[in-house]
Amino acid sequence: MSPSAVVIVGPDGSKACLVACDVLMIERDILDLTARRIAEKIGVPFDAVLINATHTHHAPTTCTIHGYEREEAFTRHVGDQAVEAAIAANARLTPVNLRFRLGEEASVGRNSRLLLADGTIYWVGSMADAVRPTGPFDTDLPVLAFDRKDGKPEAVLFNHSTHTIGTVNGAVRSPSFYGLAAQELEKERGGTFLFFEGASGSTHNLDLKATEALVRIKAAVSDTLDKATERPVSKVVGRRKEISLHVRHFDEAKDDAAVVSYCTKRQPAPYHEKTIEIFRDMRKRLASQQGDERKTWVQAIVIGDVALVGVPGEFFTTLGREIKLRSPYRYTYVFELANDYVGYVPDKVSFDKGGYQVWTGLHSFLERGSGEAIVDAAVGLLVDIHGEPQPAR
Repeated sequence: MSPSAVVIVGPDGSKACLVACDVLMIERDILDLTARRIAEKIGVPFDAVLINATHTHHAPTTCTIHGYEREEAFTRHVGDQAVEAAIAANARLTPVNLRFRLGEEASVGRNSRLLLADGTIYWVGSMADAVRPTGPFDTDLPVLAFDRKDGKPEAVLFNHSTHTIGTVNGAVRSPSFYGLAAQELEKERGGTFLFFEGASGSTHNLDLKATEALVRIKAAVSDTLDKATERPVSKVVGRRKEISLHVRHFDEAKDDAAVVSYCTKRQPAPYHEKTIEIFRDMRKRLASQQGDERKTWVQAIVIGDVALVGVPGEFFTTLGREIKLRSPYRYTYVFELANDYVGYVPDKVSFDKGGYQVWTGLHSFLERGSGEAIVDAAVGLLVDIHGEPQPAR
């Protein structure tokens, strides 16, 4: 479960580094320092270092949330290991060809914000009275393969947009079914396989056991990899933009009533009482921060004609699809939980519908419209890169 990294060098010497960490999420105080250390150690621009948390729920706590305090030693260890992974990847630099294909996996996950018969949005408990999903599910499964001159894989990146929850064996530290699929593919095919979490803030695997999800994702990645075709890479460009978001103002009584009503009805006693108290404590921690500014990163890395967009937080699928639709690059993919954690990031419509993902807490604290602001910043970066002159070949 150590971080995995790939270093990509363009024909003009331009360089980027992508790191995948099998942890829940990590905040900017750790990741800024980690990215700057990577930039210094391997000679890559800070703007072109993207560090992504895969969001596995089966690792030590790397963020204070839901009654758990961040485990400082482990969190800092992850940062150190990310640097080591980047150094190791840089030491393995070798000429490669890029192959790419956009695959699909439509059965591992679905929109999990289901409208229930009482007008609330599903979180936990029975789904027997579910009416319909309230948003989309993104089936995209892009695969980027970097093959050595002998045809063997040096590194393979894949991206899919479902919450990374589920282990083959219980009560273990695990990268979850995505990471387990990557590990098995590495053993079978060689090279380094890296999974990057897509815009999955509103999507979960509600139907399959982890063993079956692993089999399906592995098969889909393998099939897509086999069909991938070579693509030229004229440039490798990385850009970051620091943006300002704000902690929302909230109505304590209204927020408490929403949590109490749902949990009392949907969770068995006495478990619901503990959940209600956890949310009350999180809101208490946030009360003095209402209106505070929170600076965070939005990032774009373009490899040839494939654009990878790094956004912070658990990004709703609708927002991820909006970036894809507005991007000047046909092949555009979103990596959430990149370079920071700012909680769930819903679109305005979802924010207004309510539900667990927008209940105020350390898991969800941004003001309405923050998701759209991130989309605008990301698209702006892509437009700027797209408009830059192409390097001479």
